[in-house]
Amino acid sequence: MMIFSPFERTVAWRYLRAKRQEGFISVISWFSLIGIALGVATLIVVMSVMNGFRVELFQRVLGLNGHFNIYSMQTGPLNNYQPVLDRVSKIPGVITASPTVEGQALVTQNGTATGVFVRGVMPEAMRQRQTIAKHILSGSLDDFGGESIAIGVRLAERLNLMVGQNLTLISPVSKTTIFGAAPRMRAYKIAAIFDVGMFEYDNGFVFMPLQAAQAFFTMGQGVTAIEIFVKDPQNLGEDRKDIIAAADIPDAPSMRLLDWKQNNSSFVTALEVEKNVMFLILTMMIIIAAFNIITGLIMLVKDKGSDIAILRTMGATRGMVMRIFFLNGAAIGVFGTLFGFLLGLFVAGHIEQLRQVIQKILHIDPFSPEVYFLTRMPSVIDANEVLQVVLLSLGLSFLATLYPSWRAARLDPVEALRYE
Repeated sequence: MMIFSPFERTVAWRYLRAKRQEGFISVISWFSLIGIALGVATLIVVMSVMNGFRVELFQRVLGLNGHFNIYSMQTGPLNNYQPVLDRVSKIPGVITASPTVEGQALVTQNGTATGVFVRGVMPEAMRQRQTIAKHILSGSLDDFGGESIAIGVRLAERLNLMVGQNLTLISPVSKTTIFGAAPRMRAYKIAAIFDVGMFEYDNGFVFMPLQAAQAFFTMGQGVTAIEIFVKDPQNLGEDRKDIIAAADIPDAPSMRLLDWKQNNSSFVTALEVEKNVMFLILTMMIIIAAFNIITGLIMLVKDKGSDIAILRTMGATRGMVMRIFFLNGAAIGVFGTLFGFLLGLFVAGHIEQLRQVIQKILHIDPFSPEVYFLTRMPSVIDANEVLQVVLLSLGLSFLATLYPSWRAARLDPVEALRYE
């Protein structure tokens, strides 16, 4: 048994096609439909782009940084780390564990000076990082070792460097000479230039062999941290327990364990907060469009008062009248949601191509990598989120029709026809 009878559908469809004297009501209906469509489309596009941001950034962060890091609780380096490294490497959930040295340095080249972040890693560990290994533009990681380094493409372009040339680094750790303290300077040969697609790394990171970094920062045999990669970086609970037990951290107050979420807590929190806030803000667009449905239906009910009275006198029940106007408003919500759904999927699926078209037409880049950290606009469509947006839009649209429909059903035929 169908909810709406053919009579109710016919009358509702007739009221959707307004006459000339009802043109203003029709305009409000169209604005309501367009408003819902734009609200749904915008919400789908924004949520997809933010999902893309999250996936792309996390893939690069997790591909370049350890999922867990064991640091020294003291000011100096982490010494005598090899026994801990051996025990952690044997944990089933651990893919690799390797020592790292990190520090800041100053680059001087062709009269240009800039700050960079130097990370010392073992050559074999460097070649296992697929995020870098698969994005080498020139040179080879096979030559990474000894006094050879790897730098990002944007740093190379900024300093006009190529593979085979030397890059001079100045360490913040000074050395003592007969003339007093002087900064440590060392020239390193560029073995590879990478492009991971993340501005922060391509522009400001220098990867150096572990032993060379230890010598550059005068750390002796010590390291900054033990970097650990696990199979499932999204679920860290069990791996954390195993690493703590293997490293004997509760009984070794000189060490502490931090995971990637803790190391990037402000970054992760900012993404989540921004996503939730944008969802709430854009939902307001749909709510405003739903209020337009209420306005249009109330005006339609007022304009069709005599028609409603005649229908009632001919035998139409209050339920039938209510369903007629409910169907009228629901049709606006359904068609608006459908158009917004299709438009949102199209834009979200072609967001990078649309960005390039806008860039060519306006001669500006609306997605600067210096601001957004990525070189292309990402988009990941989440079916669950799209379903939530569609259901939210339909729910608000249906709720918006209830009061005007109830008001039409409560209309007294005698009062409506008194002055006719």
